[in-house]
Amino acid sequence: MSSTITASRRTKPPFRADHVGSLLRPDALKVARDRYLGPQTPLSNLGPHDSAELRAVEDQCVLDLIAMQEGVGLRAVTDGELRRRSWWLELILGWEGFEADRTGNTKIPWRNKDGPTQGFSQLKVTGKIRWRPSSTVRAFEFLKAHAKAVPKVTLPAINNVHYYIGDPSNVAKSAYSGMAEVWDDLVEAYRQEVAALVAAGATYIQFDDTSLPFLCDPVHRDYVRTWGDDPDQLLQTYAAKINAVLAGRPDGVTFTLHQCRGNREGNWAAEGAYDPVAEVLFNAIDVDGYFLEYDTSRAGGFEPLRFLPKGKVAALGLVSSKTPVLENADDVVRRIDEASRFAPIDQLALCPQCGFASSVGGNPVSADQQRAKLQHLVDIATRVWGGV
Repeated sequence: MSSTITASRRTKPPFRADHVGSLLRPDALKVARDRYLGPQTPLSNLGPHDSAELRAVEDQCVLDLIAMQEGVGLRAVTDGELRRRSWWLELILGWEGFEADRTGNTKIPWRNKDGPTQGFSQLKVTGKIRWRPSSTVRAFEFLKAHAKAVPKVTLPAINNVHYYIGDPSNVAKSAYSGMAEVWDDLVEAYRQEVAALVAAGATYIQFDDTSLPFLCDPVHRDYVRTWGDDPDQLLQTYAAKINAVLAGRPDGVTFTLHQCRGNREGNWAAEGAYDPVAEVLFNAIDVDGYFLEYDTSRAGGFEPLRFLPKGKVAALGLVSSKTPVLENADDVVRRIDEASRFAPIDQLALCPQCGFASSVGGNPVSADQQRAKLQHLVDIATRVWGGV
């Protein structure tokens, strides 16, 4: 692909250059969190807090990141998830009925190039799941009030929550007689969260998920079988539950699904091509677009894109948030060209494979390198599609 192609201008997200959501926490914010909440903030304190001093620091840091994103030319911006300590726990632990065990589930460990590093957090259902007004909505209201670009909000996908519950033994029998009842209340909580965001003016909502890519990894498929579940049937269940959350979705709101094999301070948790889930992922789930990890061989090839139907967009995660190395632009363009052999170029876009900071620690990338990566997305998209 040696020159700009002729492609229609995208009037709604995902845009030609887009990013997943989380951004590095500035040092000033980390210092303020420690000062006003304490360095070992209990999980029970995740989410809304009552510190006016910390909120003032958060507000300024979010304003700075909005300006940075708009400055590089992005058409959609996030608040970087700066008010969250974890990309998913703030929301879930803000509702009734959950607690988290952070001692580490070694059956699904984090990995790096040298092997396993530590176990995952284990989610437990201790009582009836009930929605409560979340910090996510309040954070979005600030973003929307100050962004000139389209404000985007991210949520952990409902199926991701189920995956981190895992074995039915992690559900209190005093609360539920079976997983079907858990699903009913979880769907209702998600529907209320989405409704609250839409009422606050959200028009771009992204579900972040690791569970479907985990089902591409034989290690994880064996792990699912230890619960008494069949991985292929679970895939169908996950598609149905995402759709249940979106049932009756309002016009004018774009929903996307981000797919990642784990992203924690440069580590990952799974590997395997999208083939086992691709047909269901692209055709049985009622979202408008996808953010797909594609920065390493762990994600396999582009062949699964052949299942992408008309009307949906796949943003290719060809720029890595895990490493400070800036990708060679010619190599990225070549890979977009390769992907276009399986899906129309007009239905493709460019993104990082994941966020830059799924937790407060963040990936091993500096703020300047993060900005350079986002600028790189815009520059390459302009080269390939003529603009973002």
